[in-house]
Amino acid sequence: MGGDMNKPGKPKVAEMGGVCVVFGFILGILIYIGLMTFYLQEQDHMAILAVLCSVLMTCMIGMMDDILGWKKGLRQWQKPILTVFAALPMMVINAGHSTMILPVVGSIEWGILYPLLIVPIGIVGASNAYNMVAGYNGLEAGMGILILSTMAYVAVVTNRPSAMILALCMVGALVAFLYFNWYPARVFPGDSMTYSVGALVACVAILGDMEKIAVLLYMPYAVDFVLQSRSGFGAEAFAKVNDDGSLERPCKGIYHLTHLAIALLKRTNGRVYERDVVGAILGAEAIVVLIALVYFWVLA
Repeated sequence: MGGDMNKPGKPKVAEMGGVCVVFGFILGILIYIGLMTFYLQEQDHMAILAVLCSVLMTCMIGMMDDILGWKKGLRQWQKPILTVFAALPMMVINAGHSTMILPVVGSIEWGILYPLLIVPIGIVGASNAYNMVAGYNGLEAGMGILILSTMAYVAVVTNRPSAMILALCMVGALVAFLYFNWYPARVFPGDSMTYSVGALVACVAILGDMEKIAVLLYMPYAVDFVLQSRSGFGAEAFAKVNDDGSLERPCKGIYHLTHLAIALLKRTNGRVYERDVVGAILGAEAIVVLIALVYFWVLA
């Protein structure tokens, strides 16, 4: 059990719901593989199984942090190091396409550097960044649904079935979890979910050859990273809770995306509640989704 930090009295709520999310995701993927193997006689599932290995490894890392407890678990510098090992399954199968087209620079052939450098950077960065914007009822699951649904759509249009099914299976698991995690939450995701979903986003981007789309979809996380760097990554995302349940910034500065949302909402609404903060951030991500889709449609 863990305290719901953005509510008066900080009521206790069940933690580690991410284990159930990952279980549902894996079950969906295995059903898909079984159907493809026995009915369509398609047996080349190496890339999908490599993704499952990466997701399970990040889930285990998250579970370690969850079990040890908040502020008692893995240190900030240990998490990126451990998630490097979660990139190994994707590295050893040489997943993805080593040729990338970058703005201004143009086409770049990374060769062996793609599996050895780009893949681990992507998985480590995506899994750790996804864990940064968290701590509010429904926020982590909602962000995952928006990001992975967009990537699933791109995978469908570009005929990337493996990337599509991976994204959709996680979306299904997240939708089911969101029912219990929406305000007021009855279960928390924990790091076991945030690291897993973040790693999956990177894996889907690699298999679907949509790294640029993934970077666009992660813009709110980039903003959060910049804000957190201003405090030396020492500030908490949680708010200061008033007796009526309304929220205030925990400090004078703005050191998290959630702090920024509270500051902006207070200028318009006066009082800000947890649902308002979550809605604002998900709304901002929805706008980012539209920008990413317009970018994709223009390129397509």
